[in-house]
Amino acid sequence: MELKTFYNIRFSDCDSFKHLNNSRYVDYMLNAREDHLKEFHDISMIYLYSKGSGWMVNKHEIIYLNPANYGENVCIKSELLKYGNDSLFVEMTMWNEQETYIKAILWTKFIHINLLTGKRDNHPEWFEQLAIPMENNKILKPSISERLSVLMPQKV
Repeated sequence: MELKTFYNIRFSDCDSFKHLNNSRYVDYMLNAREDHLKEFHDISMIYLYSKGSGWMVNKHEIIYLNPANYGENVCIKSELLKYGNDSLFVEMTMWNEQETYIKAILWTKFIHINLLTGKRDNHPEWFEQLAIPMENNKILKPSISERLSVLMPQKV
């Protein structure tokens, strides 16, 4: 199942050239991932937090390819590429509304935090049962550039 939603680029998120600020790409994509979990898997962050699990970003790797402009509708897709004992590796991509060209790709590694101890910890078994069926490690490439060559072979 393809996880995707559409968002309108807001004025307050843009620079004076009407382009989405670079840091806001990350915000839009992280918000989309949260929306995808809720909409497509009925998993809310509030529920996960109530069970004592949280995640923090360990690493972002992003490539900006085309500007997202004020007032434009964009499509954001997300995918769990790898489930680890104490981490998640997620890909998020932003496309134009017609999904004909990519605007940015973001790879994020999340580290599981036990909210009771405030420390890094392995995922609990109940979460493993939720996450492993979502994993799509078939599209994982050795580098984000190699992944881009699959998403847009004519330009990379």
